[in-house]
Amino acid sequence: MCGIHGIYRFDGLSVEPGILSAMGERTRHRGPDDEGSHLDGPCGIAMRRLSIIDLAGGHQPLSNADGSLWLVCNGEIYNYRELRRELQDKGYRFKTGSDCEVLLHLYDAEGDEFIQRLNGMFDFALWDARRHRLLIGRDRLGVKPLYVLHDWQRLAFASEAKALLALPGISAELDREVLADYLHLGYVAAPGCIFKGIRKLPPATLLAVEAGEVREWRYWRLPDRCIPGVSESEWRDRVRAQLDESVRMQMVSDVPIGAFLSGGVDSSAVVGLMARHSEQPIRTYAIGFTGGEAETLYNELPHARRVAELFATEHREILVRPDVVSLLPKLLWHMDEPLSDTAFITTFLVSEFAREDVKVILSGVGGDELFGGYRRYLGGHYAQRYRNLPRWLRSLASLAAARLPADRHAGLLNRMRLAKGFIASAEMSADERYRSYLQVLDRQAVAALLTEPRGQASDPLTRAFAAAGNGDELNRMFAVDVETQLPDDLLLLTDKMSMAVSLECRVPLLDHQLVELAASIPAAVKVRDGRLKSLLKLALADLLPDDILNRQKRGFGTPMGAWLKRELAPLLRRLLAPSVVEARALFHSPLVERLIADHEANRIDGTDILLALLNLEVWSRIYLDRRDPADVAEELRSYVA
Repeated sequence: MCGIHGIYRFDGLSVEPGILSAMGERTRHRGPDDEGSHLDGPCGIAMRRLSIIDLAGGHQPLSNADGSLWLVCNGEIYNYRELRRELQDKGYRFKTGSDCEVLLHLYDAEGDEFIQRLNGMFDFALWDARRHRLLIGRDRLGVKPLYVLHDWQRLAFASEAKALLALPGISAELDREVLADYLHLGYVAAPGCIFKGIRKLPPATLLAVEAGEVREWRYWRLPDRCIPGVSESEWRDRVRAQLDESVRMQMVSDVPIGAFLSGGVDSSAVVGLMARHSEQPIRTYAIGFTGGEAETLYNELPHARRVAELFATEHREILVRPDVVSLLPKLLWHMDEPLSDTAFITTFLVSEFAREDVKVILSGVGGDELFGGYRRYLGGHYAQRYRNLPRWLRSLASLAAARLPADRHAGLLNRMRLAKGFIASAEMSADERYRSYLQVLDRQAVAALLTEPRGQASDPLTRAFAAAGNGDELNRMFAVDVETQLPDDLLLLTDKMSMAVSLECRVPLLDHQLVELAASIPAAVKVRDGRLKSLLKLALADLLPDDILNRQKRGFGTPMGAWLKRELAPLLRRLLAPSVVEARALFHSPLVERLIADHEANRIDGTDILLALLNLEVWSRIYLDRRDPADVAEELRSYVA
């Protein structure tokens, strides 16, 4: 696990080692244990290493016997032992015990197709000196991020965008072309990036530079065909077996290992299966809140304790309060890009907490996407029933719903918010209904908010639906999630916030074999009779008790919307004051004022869009105004003192 970076110069001049060092300094947090580089004329590759496997001998870059192939790799290859034995049988000799060394010899044996043999989370750069060819790539699901800058002079890459800002002639500029997508979804989807001139390499993608030519291609896509004729009990057994194998494989480590535990189905399943594969108690870490109704809704500590007691883990907890807002500048510096998902705050805090004990953590990220755990997956199920009602009754319900108050942080108002959203979308097409559930702000409202609206270019969801195939509605939504929200929101924040404290976070529920299995299961089996995750719960029935399997789902975020009305109201008003908004000249300030007022009056639940705007302003002060995050943090503290 580490951060990688490198440069290929098209003009044939040698890469300057000082530039590689400057890039590495920006990502020292990703690899505090070691650093290394290899320069060969126009190409230079480098890394910062967090030692997990082969602590003494796994220094990178790695090379083959004759020095014709060089590699830097960020991540873990979980099936490296099997691949290593196979390659040794073919005569390949290994210099180290590192899991990443298999990439060198597998590439030598099979060429670019070697990528199909890997099971893991990774990004890598491989320099083939024989062909003067640079090959970079990213894992199938996009667990590990990779940013690319390509201009007339060079192609540069890095695990974090901030490393590319260390290049000569490059400065931080906002890309207004992606601003509309950011406001629409609350994050920037690949290949977009908030920095002008930089982009994300999409998941499951390889990029090669050879003889001055750049070629990029996709090597894997989610299967879009369900397998008919398989009984529910057979699916249950297949899912359980693959879950068990995924967790077992991802527990390999030469350093202490632990698990995030919320008490939800996914994290509880990971902990339960880890306990079955460990002779020592599993170390678990949970996060919670104390306070009023909003905090109670988000507090999952009692459920986490229940699971910890069940599997006799070494359990630790941390409580979060509104004063964590002073962390925003530091966290947004680490994130590289702003986002509206408050899970980046809780993920950082629990990662920092866990790093006191362990270097590797397992997370339950991905289970909701694979097995139908979000309420939006029931939209079609209930929309069909709703459309069977008389038209006059639906019209009356629509008028009434539009007047309902909304607040996700209060029990009754949250139910009204959900009802309001469902009725407003019930007669839309499946694709547009899904969009309405995910969007932070609808496209018309985004266009009105922007001072420079974007043209008619397609947005990430439109592109993802076009590529999603013709499967059933649930699996089409799953395919879109895998292309958009999963890699560019959930996995991005998981990587950036865990690596901010030099912690490796693994996601066994996103083992690609388990993902392919889930994609082949018909919707009616995964979500039966309107019961979310029904198949997964069936597969875990002998592992987890009913009160954990059937508890109400909560997101891994914070009650930020409630805090913005109370403790953090001064912060919101100062950061989004008309004078600040008008100085940035990105948004129409009267519309921002209206969003704040409507949120405070519960006319809308504006948590996500207000956080998108607030976090963009904090990000702008750090990257565009070039202010030190500590200085911005002090300013924020003064606002809420």
